[in-house]
This record gives sequence, structure tokens and C-alpha cells, in this order.
Amino acid sequence: VQLQASGGGLVQAGGSLRLSCAASGFTFDDYVKGWFRQAPGKKREGVACINSSDGSTWYAGVVQGRFTISSDSAKNTEYLQMNSLKPEDTAVYYCAALYDCNVMMVDSPYIEVWGQGTLVTVSS
Repeated sequence: VQLQASGGGLVQAGGSLRLSCAASGFTFDDYVKGWFRQAPGKKREGVACINSSDGSTWYAGVVQGRFTISSDSAKNTEYLQMNSLKPEDTAVYYCAALYDCNVMMVDSPYIEVWGQGTLVTVSS
């Protein structure tokens, strides 16, 4: 059972990146799918979440309108399209399988499966 995140890298401010997170050993659609991030010296924060059963989504206010979360059931994968990137988006991004998008803002939410993290660096 694992989540494999990819797609991070170095990008200039204003640029775009798409993160992917492939699940193996379990059915990702059995859970809601989230993305978290942790910047240097800061605590981890929820970024986006999607419930594939009804298509509902949640976004942190600081990324609303710039990031889009999606998923592909056939590929057992979730994505995070990040546009108009800012230097403050620099962080390690983690994908996750969880039970409820409502816990995305909780300090220590229960997460069933964590991905290993992928580094996004946005230069000014």
C-alpha cells in the first residue's frame, strides 16, 4: 500500500507545474484524496482535497483560483495542477488518502496513507 508523488521541480514565479500521485496496493477511490504541503520552518498545511464520489472539492484560501485538484479512477491517480505559482508556494508537497475533506484544516488530521513528498521550488 503506497502513494507515489511526482512532478515537483524548479519553476519561475508565474509558472505552472502539475503534480501526480499514483496509488498502488489499494483503490484510491475508496478514500477522499488530498494534497498537503510543508514549507521550510513551517507546519504542514492542507492545500486541496477531492471526493471522487460526488466531485466535491476543497481548497485552502491561499491557493483558491490558482490550483486545481483532479483524479483519474482508471489510473488510480490524483493530480494537482498549480498555476500562477508564487515563491510562497515553495514547499514539499504530500499526497494523501483520507476519509473526510473536512479535516484538511485540522492540525494533525488522521491520514490513512501518506505519499513520500515531492519538492516544489518557485523562484522569484
